[in-house]
Amino acid sequence: MGPLCIADGEHAVVLQPSKPTSLLATLLIHSGRVISADYLLHKVWDTEPPATARAALQSCVLRLRRLFAKCRIAHDTIESVPGGYRMRMDARTLDLTRFRELVRSAELATDHATETRLLRQALSLWQGPPLSNVSSQTLHRDEVPRLTEERLSALERLCDIELEQDRCRHALTEVWEAACQHPERERFSEQLIEALYRTGRQTEALVEFEAVRERLKEQFGVDPGAPLQRLHLAILRGENVNAPPTPCFVARLSPLSSPRAPKRSLSPPHLAAEPRHRAFPFCARQFIPARPVRA
Repeated sequence: MGPLCIADGEHAVVLQPSKPTSLLATLLIHSGRVISADYLLHKVWDTEPPATARAALQSCVLRLRRLFAKCRIAHDTIESVPGGYRMRMDARTLDLTRFRELVRSAELATDHATETRLLRQALSLWQGPPLSNVSSQTLHRDEVPRLTEERLSALERLCDIELEQDRCRHALTEVWEAACQHPERERFSEQLIEALYRTGRQTEALVEFEAVRERLKEQFGVDPGAPLQRLHLAILRGENVNAPPTPCFVARLSPLSSPRAPKRSLSPPHLAAEPRHRAFPFCARQFIPARPVRA
């Protein structure tokens, strides 16, 4: 995803930071659910809302509906319900929903090739830091970390598959930037060091371990975790660290999966079709409401 924008075919409108933009972001993140006016006020105003906030909220909704009309988006995409509002979106029109369905489909895949393809499709929807043009600090505090975790978990799994399938050079290209940008996630550093070692770059792997150890000590005051230390020792000994293949039918729960609800199989062909009108709550490409617009 990336900046919040509305796309109509090849044309995308990146929204400016404003209260309507914060409102739209909140509704998109909770697409399909009724969101109370009190909750929206808290997210949009950050601090204690003024006495006129409820009227201002209605004005924000009106402004969004006018914007939708210019983009030929159905007027009832933002649905007024008793006590609040609901955004009507699905995987055809909202990148966040599409991303999550692709990840769920990847979890249900029975072979690594399909899982890899679906994860790559899901990750390709991300175009930068989420909600980068949204001014609400409450959303950045409460929602952005969760959204970022979803992307990083999918990327971790993709790199695990590459290592399991002995595609270490592919893993290097995937994980190098992630390890630098997210030093707090030792799994990325572990994947990077393993990929370096298994591609014959033992010295670079050891140098990277030392860099990770110094960074963790300086930034977080901790030593590398046990898995990373075991990998370091194995490299020093020149041992074979090839990851054992993971059975295709191992169950994996994403942050969005519910242990109570049965997973619903989603057909990749159903997800492949791109609609004409899309909306993305943080993607420098696209984002839009639930119902496709008919020309």
